[in-house]
Amino acid sequence: MWRELAPLGRDSGSGGYRRYAWTAADADCRAWFRAQAEARGLAYELDRNGNQWAWLGDPLAGDAVVTGSHLDSVPDGGAFDGPLGVVSSFAALDELRGRGARFSRPLAITNFGDEEGARFGLACVGSRLTTGQLTAEQAHELRDGDGITLPRAMETAGHDPSTLGPDPERLARIGAFIELHVEQGRALDLSGDPVGIASAIWPHGRWRFDFRGEANHAGTTRLVDRRDPMLTYAETVLAARREAELAGALATFGKISVEPNGVNAIPSLVRGWLDSRAADQSALDTVVAGIEAAARACADRAGIELSVVRESFTPVVEFEHALRDELGKILGQRPGGAAPVPVLGTGAGHDAGILSGSIPTAMLFVRNPTGVSHSPAESAAEDDCVAGVLALADVLEGLACA
Repeated sequence: MWRELAPLGRDSGSGGYRRYAWTAADADCRAWFRAQAEARGLAYELDRNGNQWAWLGDPLAGDAVVTGSHLDSVPDGGAFDGPLGVVSSFAALDELRGRGARFSRPLAITNFGDEEGARFGLACVGSRLTTGQLTAEQAHELRDGDGITLPRAMETAGHDPSTLGPDPERLARIGAFIELHVEQGRALDLSGDPVGIASAIWPHGRWRFDFRGEANHAGTTRLVDRRDPMLTYAETVLAARREAELAGALATFGKISVEPNGVNAIPSLVRGWLDSRAADQSALDTVVAGIEAAARACADRAGIELSVVRESFTPVVEFEHALRDELGKILGQRPGGAAPVPVLGTGAGHDAGILSGSIPTAMLFVRNPTGVSHSPAESAAEDDCVAGVLALADVLEGLACA
C-alpha cells in the first residue's frame, strides 16, 4: 500500500507532496482509497461533503467504530502526515481478519477531505462541514489563490457541491472515532515509546495581517519618503517570535503575498498569515494580542494601514476521557504492555479534534524520530509504523469485536 501511494502527488523537485483538495493529485489519492476498499470487499461510499468511507458491516446499524485520517497535504509536505493513518487503518483491518476477529459493531475506514486547508485556506473542511462547524454558505465563499471557488473546484472534480452541509444522520451512527497519526513533535522519541495516546489538542487559529503602504520606484524613492509595508511586516514577524517566547506559546508567519510583487517596486500591500497555538486559551490570547499590538505600533510609526482578520479558530479539544482511558486499558493489557502507554498533548489540529464536539474521539500517535513534520524530511521507522498498526488493531478489536 505504501509503495502504491508514495508517488501520488509527489513533486520531483522538492521531494515533497502537493496533494491539494479537488486536484488531479487528490483524485489519484481518492482512487487509491476506493481501490483499497473494494479489494477488501468493503462497501465504498462518498458522502455529501466529499469524504470517503469504506464499511465493514451495516452502515445504518449504528454504534459504528470508525478509523482513518486524511490523504491531502500541505505544500511540499511529508509522506506520513495523514496517509499513515489511512494506510494503517487498512493494515489494521487486515491484521484483525488474520486473527479471525469477529466484529460485533460496524467498522468503517475514512478519508476526510481537505484536512490541511492548503488550497482554500481553511483546515478540516470535510469534517467541519459534516459537523456543521462550517456552513454550506461559508463553504461556497472559499476561494483558492487563483480565485477558484470551492464549489467550482468540486464540480471540476466531478462532485456535486449542492449537497454540501451538516450530516447529523451519519454522525449519529458513529459510536467512536479513532485516528492514528504520526507524532508532530519529539515527545515519543524522547520517552523511548513507539506509540502514544493523545490527551488534548491545543487551541489554535490563523490570522491574516494586511499591511497597506504606497507602491513606488525602488530605485528613485528616498528611504525617508517611503511607506514600505514590508518593513512593518518584517518587524511584526520578529515581534511574533518575542511574544511567543514570553507567553510560552507558538507563533509562525509561514505564508505571505506581496503586491505588486516586483523586484524593483516598493510594495503597496503585504499580506501575511499568522499561525498561533498554545497549551491553553489564556496563553493563546496573550500572544496574539501582543503580536497585534506590536504590529499596530510599528504601522502607526511608519504610516502603514493595518487590518487583522481571524480566518479560523479551534478551541482546546479534550479528547473524551472515557474513550482515552479505554485505549490505555486495552493497550496496557497486551503481552509486554505492563508499562502505561504515554499520554501527550499536541499543538497540531486534526479531524478527530473537529469531530470531538459531536462524537467520542481518540487519537494514537506513532513516534517521529526527528519531530519534523509538514516537510519532505518527515519520517517514521518501519518498525514503529508496524507497532502503530498493531496498536490500532488491538484498539479496534477491543472496541468493535466480540
